[in-house]
Amino acid sequence: MATAAKVSKPEGKNNHDTSDEQADKEQQEAIEQIDEVQNEIDRLNEQASEEILKVEQKYNKLRQPYFGKRSDLISKIPNFWVTAFVNHPQVSALLNEEDEEALQYLTKVEVQEFEDIKSGYRINFHFDANPYFENEVITKEFHLNDTGEPSSKSTPINWKASKDLTKKSSLAAKGGRKRNYDEQESFFCWFADHGDAGADELGEVVKDDIWPNPLQYYLASEIDEEATGEVGEDDELDEEGLEDDEGAEEDDLEEDEEAEGEEAEEAEDGE
Repeated sequence: MATAAKVSKPEGKNNHDTSDEQADKEQQEAIEQIDEVQNEIDRLNEQASEEILKVEQKYNKLRQPYFGKRSDLISKIPNFWVTAFVNHPQVSALLNEEDEEALQYLTKVEVQEFEDIKSGYRINFHFDANPYFENEVITKEFHLNDTGEPSSKSTPINWKASKDLTKKSSLAAKGGRKRNYDEQESFFCWFADHGDAGADELGEVVKDDIWPNPLQYYLASEIDEEATGEVGEDDELDEEGLEDDEGAEEDDLEEDEEAEGEEAEEAEDGE
């Protein structure tokens, strides 16, 4: 009886290896093609960034006359900027009572982006003569160097005697007592804080949130009051409606009682 022929395993293994090699080759080719396509996408992204920067620079110049006109109009409104800061949820959290008193003398805030925009900006705070410091303008600047590393610098504040709000040991404005060390740090400490310019949230809030439209924060308290007033009017209307409904129910009960009394009298007369 003849022995059955066996399938050669080494031959099948060679076919499998060839198939794997072909798959690996195709995968490697696909990766190289994806890399080439990605390079084209990156090139277009860089080109888009350059075009966007040119547009931003163009419109930044066009906006300047309007910023100037807005500042002139704001100067006619007392306490405009301190009100806008107090009404802003993030900035107000950084203000203590003494800060608010000092910011009553703040007359003008302006954000100036550097000419190429991407290298940084400065924020100027203009003050009237005040009992706290000698400066008419306090400035903080933010810079990005060629490698994208952030840094900042600011105008030293020339505090008047015993008026340095950044020192915890200074005497409180009232009572002659010393401030507790657990009291809130002054808003003015921000000017001397250059530890991590890349994470300076206050600078970003002023530049990107308040500066584009400070009027919305100046009016924020009035808007809240109007909304509260509308709710109050609705509540009054609801209460009046409830009273009217209760009065109508009482009238109906009285009418029913009168009708029952008349029916009882008629019944008695009939007997």
